[in-house]
Amino acid sequence: MRYTFQPYEKTPLVRGHLNLGGANPQGGRIDVNNLYLERDGKPWVPIMGEFHFSRGSRQHWYRELCKMKAGGVTVVATYLFWIYHEEEEGRFDFTGDRDIRAFLLECQRAGLEAVIRIGPWAHGECRNGGFPDWLLQKPYPLRDNNPGYLEEARLWYREIYRQVQGLSYQEGGPIVGIQLENELVNNAPHLLALKRLAQEVGFQAPLWTVTGWDNVCGAQIPVDEVLPVFGAYADAPWAGTLEPLPPSHAFTFNRMRNDSAIGADQIAQTGPDGWRLPYERYPFATCELGGGIQVTYHRRPRIRPMDVYALALCKLGAGNNLPGYYMYHGGTNKLGRFSTLNESKESGYPNDCPILSYDFQAPLSQYGEARGQYGLLNLLHLFLQDFGELFAPMEAVEAQRLVPPEDSVSLRYALRTNGEGGFVFVNHYQRLHPLEDVLAAEIDTGSLCFPPLDVRGEVAFFLPYNLPLGGELLTWATAQPICREGTTLFFAAIPGIPPRYAFQGRDVLSPEPGLAPRQVGEMQLVTLPWEQAQYLRRLPSGLYLGEGCNLYQEDGSLAAIEEGSFSAYRWEGQCFAPLAVERPFQPAALTREPLAAAPLEAPTLRELFLGGERPVTWQRLSVSTAEGFVEIPGPYDVGQLYADGQLVADSFYYGEPWRVPASLLYGKECFLALSELGGNFYREF
Repeated sequence: MRYTFQPYEKTPLVRGHLNLGGANPQGGRIDVNNLYLERDGKPWVPIMGEFHFSRGSRQHWYRELCKMKAGGVTVVATYLFWIYHEEEEGRFDFTGDRDIRAFLLECQRAGLEAVIRIGPWAHGECRNGGFPDWLLQKPYPLRDNNPGYLEEARLWYREIYRQVQGLSYQEGGPIVGIQLENELVNNAPHLLALKRLAQEVGFQAPLWTVTGWDNVCGAQIPVDEVLPVFGAYADAPWAGTLEPLPPSHAFTFNRMRNDSAIGADQIAQTGPDGWRLPYERYPFATCELGGGIQVTYHRRPRIRPMDVYALALCKLGAGNNLPGYYMYHGGTNKLGRFSTLNESKESGYPNDCPILSYDFQAPLSQYGEARGQYGLLNLLHLFLQDFGELFAPMEAVEAQRLVPPEDSVSLRYALRTNGEGGFVFVNHYQRLHPLEDVLAAEIDTGSLCFPPLDVRGEVAFFLPYNLPLGGELLTWATAQPICREGTTLFFAAIPGIPPRYAFQGRDVLSPEPGLAPRQVGEMQLVTLPWEQAQYLRRLPSGLYLGEGCNLYQEDGSLAAIEEGSFSAYRWEGQCFAPLAVERPFQPAALTREPLAAAPLEAPTLRELFLGGERPVTWQRLSVSTAEGFVEIPGPYDVGQLYADGQLVADSFYYGEPWRVPASLLYGKECFLALSELGGNFYREF
């Protein structure tokens, strides 16, 4: 069957209408036009990953940032939760794990830039959305342009600015963006007032952003003053139902930026009021593509790597020019002086989240372990780093017939093109809903038709056509481009589709996937097997390929995220040269001793009974070493781990083993509490 597209219509490029942009002392410049971001006058696709510094450990920030960089992230987004820094009115704390300045300097050291999300309200599954309890007692409305609230917001912004002064992009620092508020959908004057407040206390950045989603026609924002950013998630643990959700539009190709499902537990269902966000004035940018999802007590989705990869690929095919992931790295909530700091029904919010765990099933877990989506997403990130200048101006063109998410038969496809060449996107994955194979699909771009493709199983990919490469014109290919290194181009063989390359004036090439390069004129092609390609990494000292391990570089030293010793390769210009990644490792042995009664009392024990009274099993734990992880299997309802009398880890069981660093337990008196599994929540196990 032949698949065609709607007509391509070039959108005029508009510059200079947005009150955004800025230059740094080195002569660099960041700007925003109506189609894409620009860096030094060239199209630019930043890759943004969220990592909350205050939910991490200061001693490990740099290591974890190096892992993010190895995964292709170029910009780190981070919240400042007001309650973390001013839990008691007038007493600010920016020390230790709360030291935003130190974190930003570590970002810069790792070669990363930053977007700071300064609130005042944040959400982030934090208590009160990040507001301190004392602020809720004030006699005036919050998130509003009344003098009392604006003065408190000014004081909060002033304290943040004192910490980050001198670190803006315009001053040679890492801060390229500032997000104001979060999920405020109907108060554009307040968003503008917050921007003016922030500027008055000293903030500057080339990018000022706000979340753009709402339930109807997009958030009401101060037009041309901020960049609206969007998102999409594989599931919605904030949904009130305990039933499976219908198939999501996030796994289809459409140019709708506004995902009304995000924040539906916090945003009022509003009706038409004449407002429509003027999308055509802004590039399509995101800040909350779900790198995973946080479990709540009543809904515990189990995220698979393809849930994240297919979603991100669909947004690229639909025009996204700033992939921003929430979360990219999980974290752990702090315990407050006066309360726990998690979102909970007890604090007036609609969901119960774990007291400590904000793992989010992210590409990098709360303890820095890599999940499958870490490598899958890097396939997109490497491509955008090397081809972003060409890709960003390419506009999204929809299929001749849009495929609704409940359609399990039709091919899902889209196009990014400049009118001459581009990339065809295909997604054959719908979370929790298998799709039927599509055989002999002939995708016609209007200027050429790809050879018939058999699209089988759970795959999502993109294919180039009329792509100029190293003096050659790649007319089409049935392999996915990854990156280039010198005169060598790297592709990934797509599962079930033989890799073939048609260069203008040459015979079609059909190489076997592997590490060996194939010469084409003055350049080389390397076609990596799909599973192996996920371990390709561009690090500060070159291009590396791990053998089943995720490589990163910290202060010049090559390391693997996984424990143990591994084989790897370094690209030497003509071939991959083998090398070893040695890491002496002695796995921790876990000893578990059943206890007849609870060995301690603590207010946090109430978490074990969120689903009502039920039996709790207690065990004394000990580990043989501080190295590595210990694994606590399910099933259970809620798990808690105490070390020397303090809660140090918790978990809502969602079908995956609970992995905890042995260092949390080693040398301490440790107890594990597991409440009995009930049936009063949504599960996928």
